[in-house]
This record gives sequence, C-alpha cells and structure tokens, in this order.
Amino acid sequence: MEFEVNDLKANRILQKDETGKILAEITFPETSPGVFVIDHTFVDESLRGQGMASKLVQAAVDEIKKRGGKVQATCSYAKKWLEKNS
Repeated sequence: MEFEVNDLKANRILQKDETGKILAEITFPETSPGVFVIDHTFVDESLRGQGMASKLVQAAVDEIKKRGGKVQATCSYAKKWLEKNS
C-alpha cells in the first residue's frame, strides 16, 4: 500500500480511502533542528492486524532519513518498533 506524504509542514504521512477518510496516519514534528519525533500513529480498525502501523513507522523513518534528520519517538508503538528495527 502506498502512503501519501501529506502536509510536510506538519510532518504527517497518511493513507485515505476513496471517500477521503483517513485510514492510517503518523505524525513526526521537528522538535529541534534536524530532530523529528514520531509522536502519533493511527490505524483504522479495518486495517488492523495487517502490519499497517509498522509500514507507517518505516515510511516516517524513510522520510526523516531522506531529510537528513534524526529519528526519536514518544509514541509507544514507534518506540518499540525503533528498538527492534534500528
């Protein structure tokens, strides 16, 4: 599933359905120059159990690294993901 990097000022990646409803979302504000904190993930019930949260975190990490930034997390899911995958 492809994600849309949307609203780069807000540092947000999301996936919408055909009606525009947000099905998956992750936010990663830049808290200091070059430091991005993954602070929120959301996956709609219709997509749970399919690895969507992991795909969201990977997409955010890829975007942050593309910008040359450092990844941190306050979101509990993202913290665990980073511990296992970094």
